[in-house]
Amino acid sequence: MTIRMTTLLQRTRLLLRAHICHRTAIATSVQGHLPMKTILKKCYLSTNHKRPASSSPMGPCSVSLRSHTCGELRPEHAGEKVALYGWVQYLRQDLFVILRDYSGLTQVLISQDDGSLKEKLGELTVESVVKVTGTVRRRPEGQENTNMPTGDIEVLAENLEVLNTCRKLPFEIKDFVKKSEALRMQYRYLDLRSSHMQQNLRLRSQMSMRMREYLCHQHGFVDVETPTLFKRTPGGAKEFLVPSREPGRFYSLPQSPQQFKQLLMVAGVDRYFQFARCYRDEGSKPDRQPEFTQVDIEMSFVEQAGVMALVEGLLRYSWPPELGGLSQPFPCITYSEAMRDYGSDKPDTRFHMKLVDISEVFVNTKIEFLKSALGQSEGSIQAICVPDGGRLFKSKDLEALKETARSVFGQELSVLAVRPEGTLKSPLSKHLSPSDTEGLLGETGARPGDLLLVSACSLHTVRPLLGKLRLQCAELLEARGVALRDPTAFHFLWVVDFPLFLPKEGEPGSLESAHHPFTAPVAQDAHLVYTEPLQVRGQHYDLVLNGSEVGGGSIRIHKAAEQLHVLKNILKEDVTVLSHLLEALDSGAPPHGGIALGLDRLISLMVRAPSIRDVIAFPKSFRGHDLMSQAPDYVSEEDLKPYHISVTWPPAKTEEKLK
Repeated sequence: MTIRMTTLLQRTRLLLRAHICHRTAIATSVQGHLPMKTILKKCYLSTNHKRPASSSPMGPCSVSLRSHTCGELRPEHAGEKVALYGWVQYLRQDLFVILRDYSGLTQVLISQDDGSLKEKLGELTVESVVKVTGTVRRRPEGQENTNMPTGDIEVLAENLEVLNTCRKLPFEIKDFVKKSEALRMQYRYLDLRSSHMQQNLRLRSQMSMRMREYLCHQHGFVDVETPTLFKRTPGGAKEFLVPSREPGRFYSLPQSPQQFKQLLMVAGVDRYFQFARCYRDEGSKPDRQPEFTQVDIEMSFVEQAGVMALVEGLLRYSWPPELGGLSQPFPCITYSEAMRDYGSDKPDTRFHMKLVDISEVFVNTKIEFLKSALGQSEGSIQAICVPDGGRLFKSKDLEALKETARSVFGQELSVLAVRPEGTLKSPLSKHLSPSDTEGLLGETGARPGDLLLVSACSLHTVRPLLGKLRLQCAELLEARGVALRDPTAFHFLWVVDFPLFLPKEGEPGSLESAHHPFTAPVAQDAHLVYTEPLQVRGQHYDLVLNGSEVGGGSIRIHKAAEQLHVLKNILKEDVTVLSHLLEALDSGAPPHGGIALGLDRLISLMVRAPSIRDVIAFPKSFRGHDLMSQAPDYVSEEDLKPYHISVTWPPAKTEEKLK
């Protein structure tokens, strides 16, 4: 009763103080013309209504039962009493327990004089969860383990408590134990215990936090969440559908918050970002995920150079120091230069091996397939020189390169090895004149032992073909021991001036957006949008890291009439689907632009993971399945009724269901 009365009196005093404070604030505001918010803040602080200072330590052991993590103990902790919690990694010699948590390992010594502890040790199984209390001490001289950060100490156990035992697991939680990816994903909660997965997730978390700090604290961005349930967006990847309870009406899961971030600029938010969850129904594409995360950014009153400078600063600020510093500005090339030199719009610039146009060498050739290629529209003869390829590549390697050209591009590839005396070894060489050989070697810079890959067809085919073979040759050279691409190097590159529109595949005369339909044209090309749309360059920019696209953005169309023309007259889209956006652009939309960085891809390249699945806690399989929970799952007809949906089963699946 006394406690209740005391609490009631305290609340009454606080309410009275607040009431007096509020009345004082009104009077002060009226007399002094100060903002009410400022006055109330001062009055609130004057009441000394403060949270008591916490005496708990900060860091990984705050508000925790443990005193230290398993990876932090060092010789300076010798003599301290500690409480450790973790998993049993190893049991050694009926004497030691190697205890593990996310931070590392600690060796625990079980005294042979303590019968109770020896009995518990005998009952322990690997991966059981235990609590250990004891005293830190230096290891005896000569027994230190330099491979362990905690290898200079051990904990002499005084008590060991088993918090939970562990069943026999499908695989050992050790980094050197090889597991199939399917098994890792089926038991993902076990796979995540491994040190490399723990490190990947923590690096991702730390980098995300630094990005938030940079955007919010240094550049005044606002973190805004946008809806997941939306409607279909024209163009781009296929979207997942979500049924509603209204017959025939579906939501779409957004492949990006593109429309929302533009609407936020119309709303005057000025600078927006979020770590957005995005969804694309891309089927069985390798190393893709149906749901992924992007750092989504949009700004008003900005030009392309401003967005690029912001992103460079963002990456430099958030980049882990252990990976080395990033220098600014990042190199920048045009789309035309990228295709000309590398045969790719996302070139890996860690190695040279550029494409070379050798059309001039064969301008008067009598060789039929070369002559035919030069005779077609935009026909060209291109080559790449593979250093030491003639000496290192085997017959099966050369056959693999030819097969790629045939199967992927439907083209034949000429392979010419440079002999020590400077002649060419190839079925094609007997048709080459001495001047042809001299010109070919001169243009490509090939030396004895090198390999030349030559292809002749239209530029739209020959450049991507040799661009793909360039990467395939890099892999072959590295397999032969050549240090071609530095795995510790991070080569960022901007690619700009993409075409705004491309011919639509399989639909002659139709066009599609090279990026998306909201990208603005380069100012110098704006007039061509109405007359020669295929000649228009877009204000689109991609960020490439070591040959992988990690970001893409653009300056947007901010005038309704221009956006309507692109959608209706060029892309032939149903403009009613985007009527809300057109109305917004017609309501005083500011010039704006932005970018989206693929967080999964970026982190996977930073940690040199073989797949983006290694930096996602619970990824989907190659087929888009969750092997752990067996999602997607079947839904009963009863559950489908409220959504007015019925499933038509293929015959084979019907038989499977009946079993």
